[in-house]
Amino acid sequence: MTEIDKTKPVLVTGATGYVAGWLVKKLLEEGIDVHAAVRNPDNKAKLAHLDEIAAKSKGSISYFKSDLLEEGSYAEAMKGCELVYHTASPFALDVKDAQRDLIDPAVNGTKNVLNSASATPSVKRVVVTSSCAAIYGDAIDTQNAPGGKITEEIWNTTSSLEHGPYSYSKTLAEKKAWEMQKAQSQWDLVCINPSFVMGPALNPKNTTSESQSVLMQMVDGTMKMGAPKLGFGVVDVRDVAEAHFKAGFTPVAQGRYITSGTETDLLEMAMSLIPKYGDRFPLPKKALPKWLLMIVAPLINKNYTRRFIKDNVNVPWSGDNSKIKKELGMEFRPLQESMEDGLQQLIDEGIVVAK
Repeated sequence: MTEIDKTKPVLVTGATGYVAGWLVKKLLEEGIDVHAAVRNPDNKAKLAHLDEIAAKSKGSISYFKSDLLEEGSYAEAMKGCELVYHTASPFALDVKDAQRDLIDPAVNGTKNVLNSASATPSVKRVVVTSSCAAIYGDAIDTQNAPGGKITEEIWNTTSSLEHGPYSYSKTLAEKKAWEMQKAQSQWDLVCINPSFVMGPALNPKNTTSESQSVLMQMVDGTMKMGAPKLGFGVVDVRDVAEAHFKAGFTPVAQGRYITSGTETDLLEMAMSLIPKYGDRFPLPKKALPKWLLMIVAPLINKNYTRRFIKDNVNVPWSGDNSKIKKELGMEFRPLQESMEDGLQQLIDEGIVVAK
């Protein structure tokens, strides 16, 4: 049981991130003072949206310069905080050197933040943004799990530097967090494990979210011949932020939480946009055959290996989200709402143009 005092500041690392932005908004609206750890506090354009929210909220925001790979750079931001949200982590699927670009920043960044937590006497709880990728590597793993669905008990054992390096980085980073938590008794650890995050960004012109690029490919003609039935879970970004908030302030929160609203696939996601946008964009209406993907996909994108296609296409993804519903009272938005809100934002901002 960890009671967090809402009059104390709360630290959010990577505060300008896709999920973190919505979390900061929620904290500010709840009247909480946010210590926002960012790479460059002088980049006013990147912070303007958070300042705007703070100006209309009961809470306040202060910025602190910090870097995942710079030892001790979170110490100042953490002063006086009982609760730390560690959301900062690299999310890139196309990298040149997986060890350098994904593994090292994810693991060493986690180590750096948690070392500071142990050195800051006020810290009582750390909430880490992990991922369902730390639980499974490919959709086939969810089928092979006991009962045919992943639960919080399971760890990803199929990803590696060569196969699914992003998932491997999330697995190693979360394992490092639990190892460090067990080595001390000052703070407890809660991990939020979202599936694929979709929905509107708080700062759409400055976001680098993979969800935005997936939406773009659905509407720019890339998938007009069809989309693969690539199985995974999807969750709305606003629900992920809510899950973080609840994980921080619910005294009995403990362990890991699968944070996923819908079991779906890439084709179903795209087709959920047809009722509202089908006449304005070349959205995919049929599944690309697996045999064709086996031949073509590896030539288009090196991440789409034959093994990846075999283990993810036409393979339903299944995850058990009952723990977070029961313990944190979470409810999830429907897939269509996340997809439509995400695309509508891109239209409103002029990032995509409907015909």
